[in-house]
Amino acid sequence: MPPERPEHTHTPAFRLAVESDIPALMALLKTLFAIEADFQADAVKQRRGLELLLQTPGGKIWVAEADRRVIGMCTLQVLISTAEGGPVGLIEDVVVAEDWRGRGVGKGLLHTAERWALENGLSRLQLLADRNNAPALSFYRRLSWQGTELVALRKRPA
Repeated sequence: MPPERPEHTHTPAFRLAVESDIPALMALLKTLFAIEADFQADAVKQRRGLELLLQTPGGKIWVAEADRRVIGMCTLQVLISTAEGGPVGLIEDVVVAEDWRGRGVGKGLLHTAERWALENGLSRLQLLADRNNAPALSFYRRLSWQGTELVALRKRPA
């Protein structure tokens, strides 16, 4: 029998992150990177990345907040796509506090990002997910995200 989830009394609110959210966002990223094989938690790097996203016009961080705490986040970065002939959005860092999972928080975060993308002329959203994270892949498919024939590759500049 699965463990009982605590009762939460407040409905999450979705908003853009502010600098004072960074410690809570770092804690969420630590949770995320613990399950993603390609990344490792590094507080200095994560803080710097979050600060850069907050300072960059094409960078957005949305948070879900309830019970006076940040319970989820997702980021979006605007890119230019030659295939689309204009701006598209790269979604990253979708993570929800464990005690709030399965309550629509992730869906709300992605819906908020999608609404912003529509209002700002982005023609496509894309994201990467760990191929071994079956719950995340199932979640994205339920929200009409589709797989592609593309393969993600990476390299550090040398």
